[in-house]
Amino acid sequence: MASLVESGWRYLITNFNDFQLACLGSFFLHESVFFLSGLPFIFLERAGWLSKYKIQTKNNSPAAQEKCITRLVLYHCCVNLPVMIISYPVFKFMGMRSSLPLPSWKVVSTQIIFYFILEDFVFYWGHRVLHTKWLYKHVHSVHHEYATPFGLTSEYAHPAEILFLGFATIIGPAITGPHLITLWLWMVLRVLETVEAHCGYHFPWSLSNFLPVYGGADFHDYHHRLLYTKSGNYSSTFVYMDRIFGTDTGYRKLKALKKTGVEDDGKEM
Repeated sequence: MASLVESGWRYLITNFNDFQLACLGSFFLHESVFFLSGLPFIFLERAGWLSKYKIQTKNNSPAAQEKCITRLVLYHCCVNLPVMIISYPVFKFMGMRSSLPLPSWKVVSTQIIFYFILEDFVFYWGHRVLHTKWLYKHVHSVHHEYATPFGLTSEYAHPAEILFLGFATIIGPAITGPHLITLWLWMVLRVLETVEAHCGYHFPWSLSNFLPVYGGADFHDYHHRLLYTKSGNYSSTFVYMDRIFGTDTGYRKLKALKKTGVEDDGKEM
């Protein structure tokens, strides 16, 4: 497996330069992973499949879904891609490389874990700031246009928010100067995580069922369906920041009530 990855990477660095891989390659990889992982949830919602796992009964209209896709393509091309190009010199200065040898899995996994922890910390505080009255009204309310989120709404946001919270995603790699393959892996995992958190479905195989510290769709869906002043659940990936600072009390109370209701039903039977 390692030799196969190395052979594939050798082909890339032989046929493309650093700039092409880091900017255009990253952009195309992001778009592919994002839309391939997010679009199926639109089809699930429209077809009504697996509806028993849907967190909210309300569905988005086809027009609302199409509006989201159109805006996303515009924002990705006019905001995300330019940011990737502009930030390239910074990453190079901090030591990012694409050459062989590839980093060991120990190095890659350590950096990825660090990125998730740092991103979650920075995102939590940035997200709380966006829920102040003025910033919510003029910036963050765009993301909350969808009270019933689906996978692609994860990146539907005001351009200012894309830049503001995007900082949380790139700060880890920016200060560590990783190998490009590590950056790509981080990007893929982060995209899959945020799409899952916005997908609107809580499946038996959802990661939050097996990893208590992970938020997931049920945790973040609660944030979307409440008023901005009462929502809580500000973290992107994990739940401990909200637990520490008491911004998940409403969610935990709701979970406790649901659990009690299930237990009561069981006793009646």
